[in-house]
Amino acid sequence: MKKFNLFLTLLLFAHFGVAQQLAPTIVADSLYAASLENKVEENPTRSILVYLPPGYEENPAKRYPVVYYLHGFTSSDSTNLNWFATDKKLEIAYEMNKIRPFILVVPNQHTLYKGSFYTNSSLTGNWADFTAINLVSYIDSKYRTIPNRDSRGVCGWSMGGHGAIKMGMFYPDVFSSAYAMSPAMLTLCCDWGANNMGFKDAQEIQKREALFDQGFEGTAMVALGRAFSPNPNNPPFYADMPFSWERDTLLTHYDVLKKWYKNLPYDMLDSYAENFSKLNAFKIDWGKHDEFQYLPITCRMFSEKLEALGIEHDAEEYIGTHSSNLWTPDGRMINDVFPFFDRYLEFE
Repeated sequence: MKKFNLFLTLLLFAHFGVAQQLAPTIVADSLYAASLENKVEENPTRSILVYLPPGYEENPAKRYPVVYYLHGFTSSDSTNLNWFATDKKLEIAYEMNKIRPFILVVPNQHTLYKGSFYTNSSLTGNWADFTAINLVSYIDSKYRTIPNRDSRGVCGWSMGGHGAIKMGMFYPDVFSSAYAMSPAMLTLCCDWGANNMGFKDAQEIQKREALFDQGFEGTAMVALGRAFSPNPNNPPFYADMPFSWERDTLLTHYDVLKKWYKNLPYDMLDSYAENFSKLNAFKIDWGKHDEFQYLPITCRMFSEKLEALGIEHDAEEYIGTHSSNLWTPDGRMINDVFPFFDRYLEFE
């Protein structure tokens, strides 16, 4: 019995030791970027969470590939950790051998109106440049990365999926592979088209807090307007909208709508097809039962347009909603996204 108890103790100790080795180290970092200087009180110093792989400190000569995760609208680097227990899910991924050790970076792009849409804006700052240039340069200089595009990937969910696609379009020399999960606002369509009541809320509500209280849609439209069609002479939100209402009549402002189309990934694709085709790999996925009706439709449209342009990619519609099975142990990040980057990124 004593021998059995000793054996059990050693077994538990060994298991605990392995578990400890699989736990990533979370570094709370920050970065000031001149590219984010602005006149509307957005903070140009951004917090960053860096997840260092097990063994990082014990192997000072070893270098690692990097995956940049772009969070969704209303979220941030810290809420992603709190909502999804990112460190615990990484531990599970390592334990299940879903991916070899790598560095995960989550930058904070939560703005005064809850999201940057990873877009360069003359009003709020150059958030795309910050992500692909300032942030990547900083991470490569401070952490033991493999500092080349073939060891660098980008992924994101919802607004972050929108951002991951833009990173692939603008910076294929920085990122070699991209994965977009349920990417938001690929184009204006259906329930998120001209008749979305968010445009009316943005027109009628004059204060930020009241806009937040009214609901999600008006805040999102203002955030999009500040990113896509900023106007410093149009208070209180300093953005023009492509649609407005005159009593019960919907008006279309085609000069503004043109600016939005220049920033919506589906409509941008013709202009950036050559860039996008330089990616080593791209995947897009979405839930069949997404609460946003436009999203499955626009994801299919985007995939079909890639196919028509001869751009190789993977596309998958799965049984799920906008956020179901995302960071769960049986979910997309662990079982689809991490293996994707394990397959396509170059490890040391």
